[in-house]
Amino acid sequence: MEQRPAEQGAQEQGAPTPDVSIVLPCYNEETHVVAEVERICAAMDASGYTYELLAFDDASGDGTLAQLREAERRLPCLEVIAFGHNGGAGTVRRIGSRRARGEIVVWTDADMTYPNERIPELVRTVLEDPAVDQAVGARRQEAGSHRLLRIPAKWAIRKIAERLTNTRIPDLNSGLRAFRRKVALPYLRLLPPGFSCVTTITLAFLSNQHRIVYVPIDYAKRSGDSKFHFVRDAYRYILQVLRMVMYFNPLKVLMPPALWLLGIGTAKFVFDQVRNPLYIPNNTVMLLMTGLIVGAMALLADLIVRSRNGV
Repeated sequence: MEQRPAEQGAQEQGAPTPDVSIVLPCYNEETHVVAEVERICAAMDASGYTYELLAFDDASGDGTLAQLREAERRLPCLEVIAFGHNGGAGTVRRIGSRRARGEIVVWTDADMTYPNERIPELVRTVLEDPAVDQAVGARRQEAGSHRLLRIPAKWAIRKIAERLTNTRIPDLNSGLRAFRRKVALPYLRLLPPGFSCVTTITLAFLSNQHRIVYVPIDYAKRSGDSKFHFVRDAYRYILQVLRMVMYFNPLKVLMPPALWLLGIGTAKFVFDQVRNPLYIPNNTVMLLMTGLIVGAMALLADLIVRSRNGV
């Protein structure tokens, strides 16, 4: 990767601190990446906010980097960073958010799906209300590939996340969002390298009582080929939801099954004693012992979370 130290960037040149830093992962987007960065820059130029657009070429195999370099010469607020190997969208967003200098960091995609002309609206939503720490573009419809599989799978994962966080989440994994950089910094190390990084930042904010506002947006059909793999990425989404809730509130995950096992084991113990006094079958012992072990794990995990310094 061509890079200066991650936290320095344009500060080395004495450039003024911008209001907004936009992090844009780019991977094999040569046919439309220039149109996308031009759309973003036009919207931000008209908004009155000062900004920097950090476009990361994630080791594309086509002409994406060449297209970005050409646009960089014309667009003064565009900075192009090239990775030496493919790190994934989560890696780009983690490094980009740490490198960002703006008070507000924006994540979006370069595939023409998100209405990036509405980025100033999301930024304004955060800046105008001190109680809001993140604004998310909540998609009104799903327009990606594998729609018949993605829609029910994402609905189920979102319902699990809502149940575990006790919060209504209109869009768990939208790639268009604006948030306060200082609030997000402690959570950046938790970001996985893939698409589930957006799920992670949502759950991290919600689990720590940071307010998120959802702004309805339209979602267009993507340009180019999708990088989404249904089975692999759906599996990662589920794991990441459970991992994040375990990280912040393990009792939510472990205590319900522990109580169910103990309840079923107790009921079966009573039934066994009525049916055959003084005899305890092995499966009853297993139910009770498993419930006790899971419950002990839940309490131990909660103790670790509460004794942890920082995030």
